[in-house]
Amino acid sequence: MAPHLDVDVESTNGKAATTSTFTPPEKDLFTVNSPNVVYTENEINTKYTYRTTLVDKIADRFEAIPKEVVYDFKVQRKVPKTGMMLVGWGGNNGTTVTAGIIANRRSLSWDTREGRRTANYYGSVVMGSTIKLGTDTKTAKDVNIPFLDILPMVHPNDLAIGGWDISGLNMSAAMDRAAVLEPTLKEQVKKEMAEMTPLPSIYYPDFIAANQEDRADNLIPGSKASLAHVEQIRQDIRDFKARNNLDKVIVQWTANTERFADLLPGVNDTAENLMKSIEHGHEEISPSTVFAVASILENAPFINGSPQNTFVPGAIDFAQKHNAFIGGDDFKSGQTKMKSALLNFLINAGIKLTSIASYNHLGNNDGKNLSSHRQFRSKEISKSNVVDDMVEANNVLYKDGEHPDHTVVIKYMPAVGDNKRALDEYYAEIFMGGHQTISLFNVCEDSLLASPLIIDLVLIAEIMTRIEWKAHTTDGATEFGNFHSVLSILSYMLKAPLTPPGTPVINALAKQRAALTNIFRACVGLEPENDMTLEHKLF
Repeated sequence: MAPHLDVDVESTNGKAATTSTFTPPEKDLFTVNSPNVVYTENEINTKYTYRTTLVDKIADRFEAIPKEVVYDFKVQRKVPKTGMMLVGWGGNNGTTVTAGIIANRRSLSWDTREGRRTANYYGSVVMGSTIKLGTDTKTAKDVNIPFLDILPMVHPNDLAIGGWDISGLNMSAAMDRAAVLEPTLKEQVKKEMAEMTPLPSIYYPDFIAANQEDRADNLIPGSKASLAHVEQIRQDIRDFKARNNLDKVIVQWTANTERFADLLPGVNDTAENLMKSIEHGHEEISPSTVFAVASILENAPFINGSPQNTFVPGAIDFAQKHNAFIGGDDFKSGQTKMKSALLNFLINAGIKLTSIASYNHLGNNDGKNLSSHRQFRSKEISKSNVVDDMVEANNVLYKDGEHPDHTVVIKYMPAVGDNKRALDEYYAEIFMGGHQTISLFNVCEDSLLASPLIIDLVLIAEIMTRIEWKAHTTDGATEFGNFHSVLSILSYMLKAPLTPPGTPVINALAKQRAALTNIFRACVGLEPENDMTLEHKLF
């Protein structure tokens, strides 16, 4: 049982806070002692003052206007029994994350040529990182707690796992085909994995590479979108939920990259047109969009882990109309995460990056699929756009639409398997006409980096279904409601983060992490993290 901490948090008027009337059970790692935070048996209720700065441009000058808005947050404390359903369950990512969760449940260890290894969740923000709670009253040192403990969240060991795949191999055989995990680990999870077989999936040959056809032996009949496909997927979700006695299901696309769907007026531009196009089997409705629609109708959050445009405007509109959660696109695991971190550093340091050349070669099935040009184009777009918002944020370095040259190359090399090679060269202008060149060589064990992101996306999407908020306006408080259907809070884990229509896309890694951390802190009545440490500087 976790230790119980009472944390004193000063109220907005600077006076000592009072303790709320309800004392949470001992399983809570901490409580917030503030008049703005009230614990009940079922909820955490918080009043939070959100401070921002608005800016007016007047001629060639700016006027900054501080603004405060008071929000009420309500978090359901009961952690629901949750299931994770993966599209492409039998692929590298699906088999790896499933075996990893089984290994963690059973606290397995195994021998490798480098020594004995033990199951862990390294690479997961929720399971492998900490969050600053505050400053210790006695030592003045930071108090950091596991990210998992900031809100009542699902533990991945408790997830029920299932899904679909166009290949009918059982999960043990699929794990062997993926060739990601050590044989000594596979042997220990083999029996349990062999008892799992993916559900038949939908297969529209025009959307994935022709070289995937030999895997397609586990199919729901039909090669174009249809309402029958939507209904079958909905029934699969309902059956999985009932069979495992679940409260909630999160669906995630971990399957192959599709080509981009053409955006066509009257076809996929509105919710109504999208549903008509599915009914009539239009050739520009992708399998991933059909899965998204089915999940939305079942109120199961749907996350797209590949770079294609699953969430065409009609799909976003459909999610909003059904008050359902969606998130995407494309897992940000290795090269792109390094790129966004390095760009963030260089541009914030005032160094003018002028070109980025990114080369990859990989030998897994994702690489095989991406050897087809139309599928590669989807990946190229998601990898290329990662620099845009950071460049636009610095009008000192980049004027009049300037932008670094940016090239992305991906090659299929079967010999390297899941160990992707990523080579990057960053070329920059520095002081007084000088130049700086940074070259990185990154060997990314692709599925071992992506699998923890799959877990994070599920856990964070689930907690977002239990958070409600309302704003206090001049006319009084609005009604409690959910966050926007597009879960931009998931951006830290995604290359091409989806945001609500009309809102900016944030790719800077530090901003994405801060948004995730500070929204969770707001839900328990804590101020955003800051490193001013004024308490140590004023004496």
